[in-house]
Amino acid sequence: MTILEGNGAAPQAATDLIKETTTQSFVKDVIEESKRQPVLIDFWAPWCGPCRQLTPILEKVVRAGNGKVKLVKMNIDEHPAIPGQMGIQSIPAVIAFVNGQPADGFMGAVPESQVTAFVNKLTAGMPGEPNIAEILKEAETLLAEGDASNAASIYAEVLSADATNIAAMAGLAKCYATTGAIDQAKKTLAMVPESKRGDAAVKAVQAAIDLAEQAKSLGPIAELEQKVAANPLDHQARFDLATALNAAGKRTEATQQLLEIVKRDRKWNEDGARKQLVQFFDAWGATDEATVEGRKRLSTILFA
Repeated sequence: MTILEGNGAAPQAATDLIKETTTQSFVKDVIEESKRQPVLIDFWAPWCGPCRQLTPILEKVVRAGNGKVKLVKMNIDEHPAIPGQMGIQSIPAVIAFVNGQPADGFMGAVPESQVTAFVNKLTAGMPGEPNIAEILKEAETLLAEGDASNAASIYAEVLSADATNIAAMAGLAKCYATTGAIDQAKKTLAMVPESKRGDAAVKAVQAAIDLAEQAKSLGPIAELEQKVAANPLDHQARFDLATALNAAGKRTEATQQLLEIVKRDRKWNEDGARKQLVQFFDAWGATDEATVEGRKRLSTILFA
């Protein structure tokens, strides 16, 4: 998966408050988005005169809300499944989604004052700022599930609101690193001020970038495995094999190879195997299962 197709530019923040949706993208555009802020779904059709009256009003009111609510439009002629499932029998129909569920709605072309009142009622009591911690947690979860593209969009959205958010910078850089866009990852991480380079998330991404660059110069895993099999005391080949295995996402196997070096020759390459293993742990994160298990096994060897 790549974060962006084509020119490799940084993903743009989701600043557009109004968009069209399809049956396929409805869950993402409406259900998931409504967990961050209310979303109005406008069911319309090209032949519907009242729809042509209402849509410009909806757009005006939504833009005036400065991001408190988003508008998503669905052409029911092209995408009849969703309105059919929701029991929409006449248009225009506007349904408000909040926290992933329908919350309110209205039918027909109503005046601007009524639309404004509807939106104000919907957003009454909403905090002025989004819960950044929850948004970042959502992005982290998406990235852990392998969805680097949507995670990157969320991190970019956070940065559009707060360009100094270190967690979002690190997260965006990690999205790039995860998809192999190492140069973009380095450029993103370069935005982090020197005083914040010690942040755990920043160090983790830097470690991942360093390891990815190391792996670039190595041969195929199969060749490295053959070298180690031919000479189990070839610690450099085993070290390279561990680095290549890590780049391939084989954390347990990578850990095993470095631990084998530590067991056979702790002082090799100035304690290089242990230092590389610690770099793995930094890149994986302290709570990763491979890190926790690896630390246990390393401690058993060092303090046996």
